[in-house]
Amino acid sequence: MNITKPEFAREGVLGPDDLAACKFLVIDDSRMIRLTIIKHLHQLGFESIDEADNGAAAIELLRTGKDYDLVLLDLEMPGMNGFEFLKIVKSDPALRSVPIIVVSASDHISAAIQCISDGAEDFLNKPFDPVLLRARVFSTIEKKRLRDTDRQLLQALETEKALLEQEKEKSEQLLLNVLPEAIAARLKKGEKVIAEKQQATTVGFTDLVGFTPYARNAEPVDVVTMLNRIFSNFDLMSARYGVEKIKTIGDCYMFAAGVPVPVEDHARRVADTALEMVQFLERFNTRFGTDFQIRIGLNSGPLVAGIIGKQKFAYDIWGDAVNVASRMESSGVPGRIHISESTRAELGSDYECEP
Repeated sequence: MNITKPEFAREGVLGPDDLAACKFLVIDDSRMIRLTIIKHLHQLGFESIDEADNGAAAIELLRTGKDYDLVLLDLEMPGMNGFEFLKIVKSDPALRSVPIIVVSASDHISAAIQCISDGAEDFLNKPFDPVLLRARVFSTIEKKRLRDTDRQLLQALETEKALLEQEKEKSEQLLLNVLPEAIAARLKKGEKVIAEKQQATTVGFTDLVGFTPYARNAEPVDVVTMLNRIFSNFDLMSARYGVEKIKTIGDCYMFAAGVPVPVEDHARRVADTALEMVQFLERFNTRFGTDFQIRIGLNSGPLVAGIIGKQKFAYDIWGDAVNVASRMESSGVPGRIHISESTRAELGSDYECEP
């Protein structure tokens, strides 16, 4: 009795479209046996069937990249026998997932055991029973489809995991762009309120003299571009000397050392940064034809530091040390660094200072 596609489709998880899409490779040195197997597969509703009369030719077909759902393999073939074929296929990472059913005239149980051990899905004796062939074929294909689905789901999960990792890295980088690394780490651990007093710090304020008139007459995009060039270089200097950028206010740049992580040489770090800022602005004016000057004020002492805000976090510092540093800047001279007596004491004799 012939079995039609719709009738069989009700017996398994494969529908008519699935049957037509399945790809088979029949390997046997006997043309008659190949035609017999192909005939039975056609009766089961399968349409895409390739054939090979030896193992080497079959290997070439597999390596073309065609995704075969099942290989039906003879054991006794000239040149490369079925055992050799199995070992080659199952040792190749690109081919090992292709399911193979061995169809052999050998009735030795040892042959079946070796085939299964070498990676075959199943073993059928010749002459085969059509009903048994049908059961083994559909069982193997359904298992392959389930494995393929699992693999696709795993790949999708891996892709989603990679995307989540990328988003996490972006979020962490954004957090580091607005907060010191040590503070960002504490926030990620779940700390709600971050506030502390640091006894040994040095704070610096800068102000760009001549930038306000420039901004009044220049195009907005030129104003932002110019200020971004200057402050981006200040950021690099701060990072190089281990100084924390606190914030920018207009054309004012505020930085400090000793917060959030205490350091012994806080005054030296801030002073070295300030000196390089002055030198940088001279080179900047020469390059871009500008005439900006910089006023810088430094002060050392204790202060309070912490996080302000819930939606837009800001790390800030408060106290007399900050206020005096701001006054040192506003009462200073363009092109010079105005420091307090406390900062002078912290710097020692390695810096030339004028009263």
